[in-house]
Amino acid sequence: MAAILCENCPGQHPYTQVNQPLEISCMLLLIMFGKVFLDFFMLQVKTTTVKVSFMGYFCVSLALLDFTLLLSISFIFYFEDFALWGVRFTKYHICLFTQVVSLTYGILHYPVYLVAGLDYYMTIAQTSQFPKRGQRLLYIFAVVIIWISGFFCILKVPAIYEELHTQNHFSPYWCPLNASLQSHSVSCAMVLLTGTALLACRKEVITMLLSVRVVSFASQPVLMFSYVSNNNSVCFKWQLLTRLLICFLGTWAPFVLLQIIILFLGAQIPAYMEMNVPWLYFINSFLIAVAYWCRCHDVDLTEGMWSMDPFVSWKFCFIPFNNESTETADKPGTVIVIC
Repeated sequence: MAAILCENCPGQHPYTQVNQPLEISCMLLLIMFGKVFLDFFMLQVKTTTVKVSFMGYFCVSLALLDFTLLLSISFIFYFEDFALWGVRFTKYHICLFTQVVSLTYGILHYPVYLVAGLDYYMTIAQTSQFPKRGQRLLYIFAVVIIWISGFFCILKVPAIYEELHTQNHFSPYWCPLNASLQSHSVSCAMVLLTGTALLACRKEVITMLLSVRVVSFASQPVLMFSYVSNNNSVCFKWQLLTRLLICFLGTWAPFVLLQIIILFLGAQIPAYMEMNVPWLYFINSFLIAVAYWCRCHDVDLTEGMWSMDPFVSWKFCFIPFNNESTETADKPGTVIVIC
């Protein structure tokens, strides 16, 4: 970008005068440090080994990009004013780099979720935990293309470049960072769909929750639900929707509540903070639940089938659980399901 090269800097906007207040630089640095820590923490606390997927590769790439941004702004913050390969860097670039990354993150929600959704829809019935090498390379290629396309759109579209230049020209002592309209619309859609499904299955959800019991299974506490088994295709999908809802909300209810609060308050969260690994795993579980529900009759009930999600166990949404150490269901004709 022209704004990066010192010799092309406008005379009214010299780097010697455009120095952010220490508080703003420190704030961006601390926020990125916290975000990077959270990203790598979520990548490490996965409860199970999961199948390779596009979303998994994208989460790793996001964490690495956040770490790269953190290193860059930390280097600039420490040295304050230095030249590298003929380019002069000052604390102004801490804001500039964060703005570019923030704008890029803001336009990637739709393509990432679309590709991830299609990936799960097409591969949800695969039983192999280790996909072919070509599939792995395809995931890597898709991730690289999405990042390159995102940065290309931000750095090469004149309107966006002019907006960046104008913001930093007239407001050199603060760092305007916009929220993502895509993230806002995705939050609205998820809350609306989850609420609609919960409202439609309210009777089944209440009945299943009233029958819940806590039992010990494999030395771990689990929730045990009883439900009436039905071989009818329509009834099966209706029961499955109820169980998927309980599994999803049982893990991600705080995130759903947080989204409702943010939407209700109209809070504007900068795009570089909105796209993070915990948020992507939240979306990941939602997309997996949708894929399971849409292709429920194609799911093979094998152990390799249940390693799609690192945080939610969907296995017992499909497989009845029979264990001699647990009590029989309260009513005849019922089976036990653990979510």
